[in-house]
Amino acid sequence: MNRIGLLISSLLVLLALASSTLFVVDQRQFGVVYALGQIKEVITEPGLNWKLPPPFQNVSYIDKRLLTLDSTDAEPMLTAEKQRVVIDWYVRWRISEPSDYIRNVGLNEGAGASQLNRVVRNAFQEAINKRTVKELLSLKREALMADVKTEVLAKVRGAKPWGVDVVDVRITRVDYVEAITESVYRRMEAERKRVANELRSTGAAEGEKIRADADRQREVTIANAYRDAQKIKGEGDAEAARIYADAFNRDPQFAQFYRSLEAYKSSFANKSDVMLVDPSSSEFFKIFRGGGSAVGGAKK
Repeated sequence: MNRIGLLISSLLVLLALASSTLFVVDQRQFGVVYALGQIKEVITEPGLNWKLPPPFQNVSYIDKRLLTLDSTDAEPMLTAEKQRVVIDWYVRWRISEPSDYIRNVGLNEGAGASQLNRVVRNAFQEAINKRTVKELLSLKREALMADVKTEVLAKVRGAKPWGVDVVDVRITRVDYVEAITESVYRRMEAERKRVANELRSTGAAEGEKIRADADRQREVTIANAYRDAQKIKGEGDAEAARIYADAFNRDPQFAQFYRSLEAYKSSFANKSDVMLVDPSSSEFFKIFRGGGSAVGGAKK
């Protein structure tokens, strides 16, 4: 029984010893083996590896993937014309030489990001001091980013190389500081209002011009129509008079009789009409005085 317990204890000790000597390096990481605080080996390929148990050897890991560093400092920078602008930028970088990185930068990715942030900001400040706001907003922005990348690479590959590679440097936003931005917005708003008022005035003047032209055309059209109507009416009246004259000339006595009846009809159109005339001496009542002979004569 004691032998079995001893065997199990020995097996557990061996397993613990083996687990302290074996380690796995992920494909996304570098494995750095330390021997008494000094870098003994850097493992770049993924897989199972072994080392001496602690405290003789220890292992740490550093990310080998492409990393992104975003700007966090909102401190304004001065352009060539002394305008205060705020920029947002990001850097894509990776650790390429773990030994140099650990010796000259730090033991983790955060140390490199912190130092790289300072270097990139200084490089941007230098580059922006030489350029105007117009150049920052134009195609010359590409040249600025290329200059910043060149400056950063020169820093990290200097006398004490950082063991990092800067892949890309990009500006995501260029803007004035808040006080200037508010002033610019107010000027833009005033300019837009001025343009809007000018367009409204131009539109109102054009509308008045169109309405005046439409009124003139209306008056001309009505006048022409009235002229044509009067002409047609005159021609119709003339034709009617000619027809009446032709018809009355065929039987003058009937024509006189017909006109007298029309006159009577018009004179006594309303029951309230009153006429003071002497029937015995007035020509107006000639037919009434003539009796049936006048009507009979008219029928002949």
